[in-house]
Formats: sequence, structure tokens, C-alpha cells
Amino acid sequence: MSNIDLKTVSSFGDEWSRFDQEALGDAEHASLFDTYFHIFPWESLPDGARGFDMGCGSGRWAMLVAPKVGTLTCIDPSPEALDVARRKLAHRRNAVFVNAGVSDHPLPPDSQDFGYSLGVLHHIPNTAKALRDCVRMLKPGAPFLVYLYYRFDNRPLWYVLVWRASDLLRRGICTLPAHAKSAVTDVIAAMVYLPLARLSWLGERLGLKVERWLLSSYRNTSFYTMRTDSRDRFGTPLEQRFTRGEITAMMQAAGLEEIRFSESFPFWCAVGHKGRTAA
Repeated sequence: MSNIDLKTVSSFGDEWSRFDQEALGDAEHASLFDTYFHIFPWESLPDGARGFDMGCGSGRWAMLVAPKVGTLTCIDPSPEALDVARRKLAHRRNAVFVNAGVSDHPLPPDSQDFGYSLGVLHHIPNTAKALRDCVRMLKPGAPFLVYLYYRFDNRPLWYVLVWRASDLLRRGICTLPAHAKSAVTDVIAAMVYLPLARLSWLGERLGLKVERWLLSSYRNTSFYTMRTDSRDRFGTPLEQRFTRGEITAMMQAAGLEEIRFSESFPFWCAVGHKGRTAA
């Protein structure tokens, strides 16, 4: 059976068609890229490295990875999303596009010098299997960067309770027709994300510690990014969350070693290397 949720794939196809990231400024794009990739071992890649972006979506990360490597294969099960990525990377002759899911074995085993999957595998029914399928494509010793939603294991109880209330909203909003879903998530971005983010921005400038304030991670981002993430957070049918320990266990079971976590938001982002003896 295919390890895929078709409603979620369709939702992301619509999301990336609406939010193709053309309105994302270069400086903000680079800053967001660094929040995920600052732990990635670029220096370990061979010349002309071949790698993959699993669940490339709009290609926003691939745009900044492709100039650094030999060949980048952008993989996504949504034809609509892949069309957006193909258009955005049309000038990159080293970008290859594959319409497939993670468990469709889109690349040969032991063939890739690196890989990454950011904000994708927690939207797949069997995340552990999806992670194994990603690692399967890597050469022994190759690095793999992954970002999976956290289960608030480093947050206080009140934070978890707020999330549970918001998740009840998600379960209703994600069933709406596409236009209605986008309209509702735009309202959430304007009425919730924007005020709380700007409050954190102000608090930081007053010398307050705002890292644990709700939505403080958006204090320096554009409203466009807030709209994108609101659509992502409340419009997606399938969402799973994991603790740092659970992610470590899944990565180890997939054959990754030398696992290193980012200690800054977003949580949890981690990188590991495929073991020399991994299957």
C-alpha cells in the first residue's frame, strides 16, 4: 500500500499554487533557510554532490540548495506543487523533478550524497517508514536533514493546552472547500498571528525575553509568511507530532548516526548521517 494521504497531497497542491513564495523577499527567504539549514554539514559534501528534496512543495528551499550542489532532485506527490517548483527553478539546469511519493522509491538505493525533507514526513501516515525510505536512497555516510513537528516536549502545560484548542479548529477548517479554507486561514493570520507576532516584536525591543511567547517566532517575518503558515497549520488534513526522543529513535531505526538537533526554533530539526553498514 502507498504511504500517502491523498487529501493532504491535494491540500498542499492548492496551498503551493496560492502561495508560490514569489512575494517572499530575498532577505527573509535567506533567513528562513538558515533556521533549518544552519546545522547541515555543507562542508562534508563531495564536489558535484547529488541529492534530493523530499516533498519539495513550491521549491522554496530547492532554490537556495541547487546553486550549492551538482544535481538536486525535487520530489513531490502533488503535480500542482511540482509545477510551481519547476517554474521557479526553470533557470537551474541541475534541478530534476519527479512526481512521486516518498515510498514510491523515486531514486535508486545508495545513490545520493545528501537529502533533506522539511515539514513533510509528519504529514505522511507512516512517518517512520517514510524516514527509512529517504535514508534508503542515501549513500553510506551521506547526511540527511529532517524537520518534524514537535509535541511541545520543551514547552509548559499551558502551551500544550492552547495547541489542543487550536487543533480542534484545524480538524474543522481542513474539511472546508479550498477557497473557504484559504479565506478562513487568512483571517486567522490577520487576527491571531499578526497581533501576537508584533506584540513579541515590541516586547523584544523593550528588552523582554519573548522566546516563549505565543507565535514569537514570527516577530520578524512578513505577513505573507504568516498567511502561508496559517494555511499550512490549519488547512492540512493529516498532521502528526513527535518528541525529540521519538525522532531520535526513528532516525536511529532508519540507519542514521551522529544525530544532531538544532536547539533553536523551529522544533524539531535534526541532521544525521547514514551508517556505513545501514541496509
